[in-house]
Amino acid sequence: MSRDPYKNWLVENLNRPGFSQTGLATALGLHPSAINKVVKGKRLLKSQEIADAASYFGVALPSIGAAAGDGLFQDKLVGVIIAGQAEAGAFREVDDLNQSEPEMLSLPPDIDFPNARQFAVTVSGDSMNQLKPRPILSGDRVVCLAFEDIEKNISLRDGMVVLVERTRDGGHTREWSIKQLELYDGRTEFHPRTSNNRHKPIVVKRDTSADEGLSVEIIGIVRRIINDIPLF
Repeated sequence: MSRDPYKNWLVENLNRPGFSQTGLATALGLHPSAINKVVKGKRLLKSQEIADAASYFGVALPSIGAAAGDGLFQDKLVGVIIAGQAEAGAFREVDDLNQSEPEMLSLPPDIDFPNARQFAVTVSGDSMNQLKPRPILSGDRVVCLAFEDIEKNISLRDGMVVLVERTRDGGHTREWSIKQLELYDGRTEFHPRTSNNRHKPIVVKRDTSADEGLSVEIIGIVRRIINDIPLF
């Protein structure tokens, strides 16, 4: 069995007052014997279990230290869930979403709002392919701050890039899309920045409810764009 680099981190947190192998097993949906095997070096932690354990302990997701095999951790990271797909114009059944185990990213806390939740979405389509100074392209992963965590500490302003949720059919279908804010007296406009003229802005009046049974809500403030360069 390979040495689990997270074992020491796990044991150190289990030794803190108020935590136990049984409590951790319950939080992770495992039998207590599975945690005991990790402690004894007979089982490796899975990536999702590491993220769930960090949540149970109330600590940042650990990062492997640079020292070879010493089990130390540096540069604290947090687990960031890839919550779904953002695609302008694509309404999906809510019940059909998030059926598989979510992917996770490991990222540093936000520099301005370190205690706010972060989540990511994968972008599909070309609705922001002319955003300046950097376009958001299909395949990008966009990292957002949960708006409800920071809305009391931040003022919306022109030019902010946000993740917008539109729901219809009584909340049974939803669309997530990236838009740029334009603020006017009595209304807020969410604009695509695109070369494709089929994408139109969303215009919302003060009552925050759009026409035709659509509900519109800002759910995230965009803070980071990630994309991997393929090896081949």
